[in-house]
Amino acid sequence: MFLYIKALHIIFVVTWFSGMFYIVRLFIYQTEANDKAEPEKAILTRQFAIMIKRLWLGITWPSAILTLIIGPLVWYQKYHSFQLERWLAIKLCFVVALYGYHLSLHYIYRQLNSGSYKYTSNQLRIWNEVATIFLIAIVMLAVVQQGISLLYGLGGLVLFAVALMGAIKIYKAIRMNINK
Repeated sequence: MFLYIKALHIIFVVTWFSGMFYIVRLFIYQTEANDKAEPEKAILTRQFAIMIKRLWLGITWPSAILTLIIGPLVWYQKYHSFQLERWLAIKLCFVVALYGYHLSLHYIYRQLNSGSYKYTSNQLRIWNEVATIFLIAIVMLAVVQQGISLLYGLGGLVLFAVALMGAIKIYKAIRMNINK
């Protein structure tokens, strides 16, 4: 039974992350559509609003909730208690922060739903990469567990984040040159 519950947990984690990755892309597209001239603006923003609502409420939120329900079941079935090893405590800190990130996306979802565009598409592109950092940290901790060095693990994560931000700047420069 444990392996079935673990498989369900992994499935819902994957669909949750997929939803978070794609929802921000849709936020970007809707934000950019808002800058278009009519009637293109109305058509695109209406279509993106429908897509965003279906993804967010139909896939992403249910996956986040099911991950939250099934995760402790996996933990309990594996250890037959809620003992907390160091790697698991660190992973759970990242998971709590990930739910905070999820709630920040819900805040942006509500803003866009009300027609408020507070973030630029570039700010949203940067915010989209935060999920990637969480994904790497959580998967590395879940797979490597006790074998991961806290210092090297955090150092590698910081280096990855710096490289990711550099890649975003390069991408922005390329986009600016193409659009000229």
